[in-house]
Amino acid sequence: MSRLFGEIRQIGYVVKDIEAAMRHWSEVLGIGPWYYAERIVDADFTYHGRPSPIERSVALANSGFIQMELVQQRNDAPSMYLDFLNAGHIGGQHFAYWTTTFDEHMAVAEKAGLKVGMGGQVGVGGRYVYFETDAGHPGTVIELSEVSGPKGLLFDLIRESSIGWDGRDPVRPFPDLNTLKPKA
Repeated sequence: MSRLFGEIRQIGYVVKDIEAAMRHWSEVLGIGPWYYAERIVDADFTYHGRPSPIERSVALANSGFIQMELVQQRNDAPSMYLDFLNAGHIGGQHFAYWTTTFDEHMAVAEKAGLKVGMGGQVGVGGRYVYFETDAGHPGTVIELSEVSGPKGLLFDLIRESSIGWDGRDPVRPFPDLNTLKPKA
């Protein structure tokens, strides 16, 4: 448990072939189903404080409490994903904490001296940032992800779908975030 942000909720892998990665994770490791968005549209994406027109595909699945994320960047816009690949790495690039109090956690991060490397927003209540680290090795980037809006409902759906998953329909499309409703 992090004294700053709570429990790690996601581990993110940067890959070069997301379709092959989803097949491997579902067929070999038995993790799924994967919810796949061929193109994620981020609002206000920045890299080192500057706008960057990133294009990426994302796939999400749970293994128990932990969500696994696969990311394939589809263009050469500056990002921490591309930095990771250009350094010769593939695989585990970040771990994420989820929050419903994003502004409060950002204040904690600032007080702790963490610096934002990139960030954006996916849907209402779906801001996120990746903090730069000085660890000098891959897999140490920290993400803070807001789950107050529809993105949080999507994450709940993904976790629920993984419970008792029987291997059928291993890849599913992301639902329209605007259609997700909280359970009564």
